[in-house]
Amino acid sequence: MPFHSGPGPRLYYHVDGHPKRPWLVLGNSLGTDMLMWEPQMPAFTQHFRVLRIDTRGHGASDVPPGDATIEELARDVLGLADALGIERFAYCGLSLGAMVGLWLGIHAPRRLDRLVLSNASAHLPAYESWTLRMQTVRRDGMAALTDAVMQRFFSQAYRDRDTPFYHSMRASFEATPAEGYAACCAAVRDADFRDRLPDVRVPTLVISGALDSATPPDPHGHLLHDGIPGAQWAILQTGHIANVEQPETYAGVTLDFLRG
Repeated sequence: MPFHSGPGPRLYYHVDGHPKRPWLVLGNSLGTDMLMWEPQMPAFTQHFRVLRIDTRGHGASDVPPGDATIEELARDVLGLADALGIERFAYCGLSLGAMVGLWLGIHAPRRLDRLVLSNASAHLPAYESWTLRMQTVRRDGMAALTDAVMQRFFSQAYRDRDTPFYHSMRASFEATPAEGYAACCAAVRDADFRDRLPDVRVPTLVISGALDSATPPDPHGHLLHDGIPGAQWAILQTGHIANVEQPETYAGVTLDFLRG
């Protein structure tokens, strides 16, 4: 299995697609792993060489002690890109992965060709609720949050379909190490990019889910679209994990933007 061991934690990653195609890096959401991008892989690999990474504390990647920051998660991405010889890449991140993308767009724009911020926020308030969530998983384990998180992840219509992939996402969430999840909850809790949005000088697409209760289009998508110079905006009829609910539509919208 491909692991990268650098100055930070050991990261599990996977590369797909033809070596001569341009790079696309994908960033997963809180409480998921690279499995979440499986529905897009046939479409994405037709045009890109795709790098998927299990965020630190998630999937098969290491769980470092202590709370994480978005900067640390973004530097994990850059460190792995450096190790693989990737000078420039497009980046598509969802939720937590999108916050990593925002950091990259502000602090490392020369590394990015294009940026997709999906089901994203520049700041998620309710500090106490994030701290309570961290305490809950550390005390009771991931399963204590599964039902509540699935309601935030997916619209009622998608949950009612009861697909095998939905159950895979539930299993992936419950398999996330509690300490890794809690550490990345802290990263989301403490992130605030609202004043830095004008500094994102990379062509950017914002994707929102009309049924997303976690990062609804108003105010979250609206703030990103208005704050990032020249940003485009697409609203899909999905919940929070938009790429899973509408795989083909999501791939089409993303590829139309990434391919310019």
